[in-house]
Amino acid sequence: MSHLCARLSETAPTWGKLVAPWAEYVARTLWASAPQWKSARHIPTRLTQQSRREARGRPPLPPIDVPRIEHVCSDCGVTIPADRQRCLKCSKQVTGVNFRAGRKSAQQPEYLAKRAATMRRHKQAIQNWKPSDLPTWLNRDVYLKQIQPALASVSKSQIRSTLGVSEPYSSDIQAGRRVPHPRHWLALAQLVVVAA
Repeated sequence: MSHLCARLSETAPTWGKLVAPWAEYVARTLWASAPQWKSARHIPTRLTQQSRREARGRPPLPPIDVPRIEHVCSDCGVTIPADRQRCLKCSKQVTGVNFRAGRKSAQQPEYLAKRAATMRRHKQAIQNWKPSDLPTWLNRDVYLKQIQPALASVSKSQIRSTLGVSEPYSSDIQAGRRVPHPRHWLALAQLVVVAA
């Protein structure tokens, strides 16, 4: 690929500077294994200029400017920000394919049964819960003003495992988009105290 060859040739001076010390090291090692009368002479360091630097009292090697690596999309090769894996166009295609596959698998009988069992379990827990189960100090106002802001420092996985809820629901609780059922408030208050 001509584009790749052009980019590689631009980095040739950098590779030369990085390889030069090793080339001279190999040359010195081979020279040292020569007969004594030959190895008495000093080997010149034309690539790194190390002998000249030592004579002038300078550091052995100058710093090497390594070229910045261009971050590209793993599918089409377009330049993208370093924190992404694909460009916007390729991401949309992959997300669409994954979304359709996810929806299809979510409609399988075993997953439908699993969701139904979870909903039944939550409904049963709500029916069994009594407002007297909450401490007197823990009300909606305390939750919204003290517990909810502190949940930002708690990870979604901790919220999910503590309450036994889904990842989207735990994200909504953490971000304050949703107020969970009062039966969860005490567990969340304890989680915030532990995190603090």
